[in-house]
Amino acid sequence: MGAVTSDEKAKTPETDEFGGLIGVGSARTIRAPWHPSSITRIRAAVIADLQARDVEGETLDEVAVVTSELVTNALRHATPLHDNTVRVHWTERNGIVEVEVTDGGGETEPRARPEAVFAVSGRGLRIVRSYAHEWGVSEKKGAVTVWAALGGPSRRRA
Repeated sequence: MGAVTSDEKAKTPETDEFGGLIGVGSARTIRAPWHPSSITRIRAAVIADLQARDVEGETLDEVAVVTSELVTNALRHATPLHDNTVRVHWTERNGIVEVEVTDGGGETEPRARPEAVFAVSGRGLRIVRSYAHEWGVSEKKGAVTVWAALGGPSRRRA
């Protein structure tokens, strides 16, 4: 077996601590166990990757909050994917970061609740909405993805 060239190394995806795919091009993906302990670990992995790509300041802070909120909402209000995981996918292009969290769906579609001054929960998607330039929900093949674009507009629009 020959030596691996630098071109081959660039094409070979690394594996994260959860055993998920962590790198192909500008996109990164983690499949994490369906467990509350994954929230902190996912946030740390996303932030470390973005810091390595020189994302900083307000955008980095907002990504940390939004990632935590989206994963927390998935774990509280939805079901896991078929392999008992939650999937987090992110990209960074020219300072714009898109974060997607995919789960097995819940009883209702994710939506920001109306403001309730004395509520002790239910603020997650309102927080996401306040930080994100854009955000949305999509459903495909029994999986629900909630996504947010931070630092500028999403590339999802034509």
